[in-house]
Amino acid sequence: MANPAEKLKAVQAMQDHIEARLSDPITLHELARCTRYSVYYAARIFKEVTGKTPFEYIRLRRLAAAANRLHGSEAKIIDVAFDFVFDSHEGFTRAFSRHFSMTPSEFRRAKPPVSPFMPEQMRVYYTTPKRGKRVMNEKKTETNTVFVQVLERPARKLIVKRGQKAEHYFDYCEEVGCEVWNTLAAIKETIHEPMGLWLPDKLRPEGTSKYVQGVEVATNYAGPVPEGFDTLDLPPCRMMVFQGQPFDDEAFEQAITSLWDVIDGYTPETIGYQWADEDGPRFQLEPVGYRGYIEGRPVRPVDQK
Repeated sequence: MANPAEKLKAVQAMQDHIEARLSDPITLHELARCTRYSVYYAARIFKEVTGKTPFEYIRLRRLAAAANRLHGSEAKIIDVAFDFVFDSHEGFTRAFSRHFSMTPSEFRRAKPPVSPFMPEQMRVYYTTPKRGKRVMNEKKTETNTVFVQVLERPARKLIVKRGQKAEHYFDYCEEVGCEVWNTLAAIKETIHEPMGLWLPDKLRPEGTSKYVQGVEVATNYAGPVPEGFDTLDLPPCRMMVFQGQPFDDEAFEQAITSLWDVIDGYTPETIGYQWADEDGPRFQLEPVGYRGYIEGRPVRPVDQK
């Protein structure tokens, strides 16, 4: 019987294989060969660690990749369907509509925010929660599955509204009000959705808050900036992005604090990185239940000063 570390390594090997062959048919026998376990045992530990069967996971990954393709290209819907191994336009439309609550055509027209952090290659890290009612019992250790990925972030601009002393969301709302998010969401040509951010000291003039809300735009952005907002230049950096499991929307505070426990206890050196909090802002996306809470923190390779 595999121990937790061996299970985690096996599931990561299966995930790596899925990402490498996302546009090809994938069988359970292929996945099992990545682990040297039996087909039955490989499928069982995959479900145990990720909360999804291999085929459920593959389907969700393909739908996420298809959504990103539809959002960022003019590819024909039928071509996107075939690229991600759906047998027909109708089958792809049904699966897409069930997952995103709109057809692929409606999705392309509406261009709703798509998390840029939906991992293209996910690593699983799991921990015993410290807070709330989910605790270790004598018969079984309950674990919280979190997806971790390192992303390259290009040079970009950040449009922000500063507070005075706020270090977290609720203090920020008391200082500047709760309408900043809507103002940011109305800015056109943004790279992605608005974010809450913790600014490094080098980006904070004296007397301004650590926590802000903002949105990223391209370095050549020349559009309007709302009155009272600042524009910051951000250099390229790497971000380690953590994505928790889906949650009930009313349980957003528990979802956030559970992920903070993971981040606080995570050792990036195990995968060749170190925290680099002065390289850029740490960020949080809006806590939306269906996708899980998402937060990112700057890192750099351990051999880079």
